[in-house]
Amino acid sequence: MAHPEMPTALTFDDVLLVPQRSSVASRADVDTAGRLTPNISLAVPIVSANMDTVTEWRMAIAMAQAGGIGFIHRFLSIEEQADQVRKVKRAESHVIEHPYTIGPDAPVQRMVAELSARGVNGLPVVDDAGGVLLGLITRRDLVASGLEGTVREAMTPRERLVVGTTQTTLEQARDLMATRRVEKLPLVDDAGRLAGLITMKDIAHLDLYPLATKDARGRLRVGAAIGVRGDYLDRARAMAEAGADVLCLDIAHGHAEHAIDATRELRRTVDIEIIAGNVATAAGARDLIEAGAHGIKVGVGPGSVCTTRLVAGVGVPQLTAVMACAEACHEAGIPLCADGGIRMPADMSKAIAAGADSIMVGNLLAGTSDSPGTLLKRDGRTVKVHRGMASGGAMRKRTEMDAGGAADADAGPTRPERRWLLGRETEPGEFGKVVAEGVEAVVPYRGETHAVLNELAGGLRSAMSYSNARTVGEFHERAQFVRITAAGQVESRPHDVEV
Repeated sequence: MAHPEMPTALTFDDVLLVPQRSSVASRADVDTAGRLTPNISLAVPIVSANMDTVTEWRMAIAMAQAGGIGFIHRFLSIEEQADQVRKVKRAESHVIEHPYTIGPDAPVQRMVAELSARGVNGLPVVDDAGGVLLGLITRRDLVASGLEGTVREAMTPRERLVVGTTQTTLEQARDLMATRRVEKLPLVDDAGRLAGLITMKDIAHLDLYPLATKDARGRLRVGAAIGVRGDYLDRARAMAEAGADVLCLDIAHGHAEHAIDATRELRRTVDIEIIAGNVATAAGARDLIEAGAHGIKVGVGPGSVCTTRLVAGVGVPQLTAVMACAEACHEAGIPLCADGGIRMPADMSKAIAAGADSIMVGNLLAGTSDSPGTLLKRDGRTVKVHRGMASGGAMRKRTEMDAGGAADADAGPTRPERRWLLGRETEPGEFGKVVAEGVEAVVPYRGETHAVLNELAGGLRSAMSYSNARTVGEFHERAQFVRITAAGQVESRPHDVEV
């Protein structure tokens, strides 16, 4: 069979950005803000991957505080994932409108459990009937109580509290809390009912994290991953109700009929923005945009723990994939997120220069202090476990989640699925078993999440200054690439020295 001439596809190591005459005198003059969706902008255009070894609520909080955003993975029950979303939304706020509370007659021991479960240091105490504020109890009160008795006996009573009203502004709250030296300011309505809570930590974070990604109510933004089968619509509704700002389809091949249909159905079901993918072609991007996607995720096979290209022989090198999809996305005004292949700051710079509005990172963040999992020691090194979401272990978990219950780990797909081999139909469990397209591995411990993000963002600012670009939009327009040889790749790295 005759084949047309095959085009060449490139990845990040195949090119360099060409330095240009620039009027940008300092990297501080560069604005790295990029869009994730038409309504969500990121001061630091980095997204933590929706992987179970990368993003849960702690990572999502750290990402949003730094100016990015995290997508909480879906390998949890619907309620567990929704609870993680709620934890992020409650982590910071101008005003906590519905603070956690406790009743006065609860035993102090229950209070200890509540603080641990909620991840807070204190709770307003309200009556069981009308929600009238009776007092405030903190960890300091618990110590003084000797961890015995009831909440009423240990709390600071209402008459000794500093309180505000529903009309108290953030600046007034800041002044009042500083003057009276309190960390929490309950707000009450005219009937004395608890109407909100302002904490000194939230006020301090306004200064500590000036780039934080927040919604109109001052809460940190967070995304949530969903599938395209089984209970995905119920999960989407629950995530929206919990306060998620954006949903992300968790599927390897986004240019598939069921992914396109799921995108359309989600648009009809929930009033929340949707990022669809993954795709690697302009046609894939266009079809998902037509189905209603608010953002497109690009990348088939470039991830460090993805083996799709080795197992299936499928994929497009990431630089070419981003360039092809960027043309379709920018025509439609839809942002593009480059997912995978980011090993160093230069890769992020090249992905953004090629047309991406943001990047999604897994490997570099999997080894940080905010990723799920525990630290391990291996051969004298401190490491953390990282796995692809198409690895064997992850696929077994995904099968259970999509089926809505526990599945036999060796049973293959739980839904009716027919596969053909050598002209005959096979049964699940024979050649019909799904083959893993990812690996489980360890990555070095990299310390604080903010340090990794600062290094990536710093590289981007530097690259933009070399291209005379003060904004990501200007970078898209002005960046110029040159292809390099294997010798050029060697020259680009430290050489002829002992590092």
